Amino acid sequence: MMRPRLWQGLVAASALVLTGCGGGGSSGGGSGPVTPPVGGGGTTPVYTQPAQIALSAADVGQIVAQGAAQAEADGTPAVITVIDRVGNVLAIFRMTGAPVTQKIPNAPNGNNLDLQGANVPAETAAIAKALTAAYFSSQGNAFSSRTAGGIIQETFPKGPSTGGLESGALFSVQFSQLPCSDISARFTPGQGATPGPKRSAIGFAADAGGFPLYRNGVLIGAVGVAADPDYGFDTNVLDFDNQPDERIGLAATVGFEAAEEIRADKIALDGTLLRYSDIAYSQLAPSVRTATFADAAARLGGLSPLRGYYDGTALLAGTAYGSEASGVRPARTAEFSNPDAYVVSDGAGNNRFPIRGGTDGAEVAQPLTQAEVRTIFEESFAVLSRTRSQVRKPVGSRAEMTLVMVDTRGEVLGIIRSPDALVDAIDATTQKARSVTFFSNAAADDDLIASGDSEVQGFVAATRTFTGDPQVLNGKYAFSNRALGNISRPYFPDGELGRPPGPFSRPIDQWSIFSTGLQSRLVTGSIIEHLQFIAGARPTDVPTRCTSLPAVNANGSRIRNGITLFPGAVPIYRGNVLVGGIGASGDGIDQNDLVPFLGLANAGAKLGTGIGNAPAAIRSDRIAVQVGSSSTRLRYVNCPFAPFLDTTQQNVCQGL
Repeated sequence: MMRPRLWQGLVAASALVLTGCGGGGSSGGGSGPVTPPVGGGGTTPVYTQPAQIALSAADVGQIVAQGAAQAEADGTPAVITVIDRVGNVLAIFRMTGAPVTQKIPNAPNGNNLDLQGANVPAETAAIAKALTAAYFSSQGNAFSSRTAGGIIQETFPKGPSTGGLESGALFSVQFSQLPCSDISARFTPGQGATPGPKRSAIGFAADAGGFPLYRNGVLIGAVGVAADPDYGFDTNVLDFDNQPDERIGLAATVGFEAAEEIRADKIALDGTLLRYSDIAYSQLAPSVRTATFADAAARLGGLSPLRGYYDGTALLAGTAYGSEASGVRPARTAEFSNPDAYVVSDGAGNNRFPIRGGTDGAEVAQPLTQAEVRTIFEESFAVLSRTRSQVRKPVGSRAEMTLVMVDTRGEVLGIIRSPDALVDAIDATTQKARSVTFFSNAAADDDLIASGDSEVQGFVAATRTFTGDPQVLNGKYAFSNRALGNISRPYFPDGELGRPPGPFSRPIDQWSIFSTGLQSRLVTGSIIEHLQFIAGARPTDVPTRCTSLPAVNANGSRIRNGITLFPGAVPIYRGNVLVGGIGASGDGIDQNDLVPFLGLANAGAKLGTGIGNAPAAIRSDRIAVQVGSSSTRLRYVNCPFAPFLDTTQQNVCQGL
């Protein structure tokens, strides 16, 4: 099926870098399995579980009223959305005169592709901003949608004088949590807040106006605002903006503010502080602190429904993260014995993604067994429990992540989380695990060509030409997510101005965060179908299959929730046979690499069944690309130099 090339005006009425040594055969450290100490992935808890606190309906009304008071003071009517931590929409308040849509920027060269130039409902933009703030924040870090916008672009930091720097650490994450994802739960009319994590109509946001909400240091939700005509991103983080969406969103958080010490502007990546808000609390209107929802509803606007997300009949109370009702809760002993582990549940006590063996026995002679999957999770969680965080405060905190394993069909074989792991990672980590398994699979080449999309087929041809190897996508190489990111940047090597794009990327004069290349091309059609459903132009919602690639079973293709292109996943092999993939996400990108790579190596040594990392001879760091007069290799993993809290051991990935 051909995907739409351009969609315009459809609706009128998606830390991370710690410099360290590489791993995976080409660089890294250590001489074998690293045994965790007692309490580091053992029987004694080492993490603190977040208190189960929820937004009340009265809280939601107060947050809306405060934002509306600021919008009134500014003379800028807005759409204001409040969600809980797992993404339930608790209110959409449309002020009289608020914009109906927000416009995505045009392509740099004016030739709009994918979502470039589209007009999206203002409600979907506000939800995306709120979801971004809630899903990227935790008890140890508070990130806004402005923060996210600064770390997903082709340069970090982004500004007129920063050309030639590498891309942001979360490059490409905007195309996760998609409306077609099979991992995200959907809104059920008439039921209020239900188990998450919930989806976003347009993925994650880079536009300012989304902020997390806290009570007593506990993350309980987020607010998102759409007030101006544009849904874009800040292309110069070296100055300060006066953006109405951000001013209104910040006002909404009064009384629910993130603690100053965990805000993004206290967290540095490669020596550069992140951005939280260009507006200060001292700049807000006095009326914010006396606002009431009764007054706002009487004078300024009212609740507004959004098909597929919110009934619009009442303010709703949120769920308490960690409770069964939230859909993310502590694991029972029978599910996973580690006392720190969390799972994703259905609200009725059932684990949505229980640990199981591979389903791909028709294609794989010896699929992963349930016991092997469990051991890989145990060893990876043990590594995680010892790892020093890059993005959490206070300094010296443990990393928190989500771990996901899949088989060669992309079927999820389990999801295990630490207690306060970012919610975005549930979907994004599944994308990572599926991405490495798909592109390491002998079927990748044929599946992409069979999509019937000439642009997708063009990316395949470009990759063959770029690498000088017509078999590069037919299982010859084991691709890590870091390597897939290498060939998906608009410059190759990443950040080197004047270089051609990687073969999965669009050229820089065409590229934007709304049209990244193969990644965006695979899913744009499904996003458009969902927006048509929201607008009433389509009777049914988009299926839980994000791509037009051939289905491998009744659930869809091998990459049914799309792909993502920042580090944190490796394929799993039995000897030299691909049997699955494992991903990790939620902290620094080198930490994300460390946990699955080292965990898999340790599990392989413990099991003795041939399970482990890809043989060094076929890893993606064996692919050399000629760039001008020099040859550049792709990477496999980068492990932090001295990553653990309990030892000064260095180079822990070397030789594995």
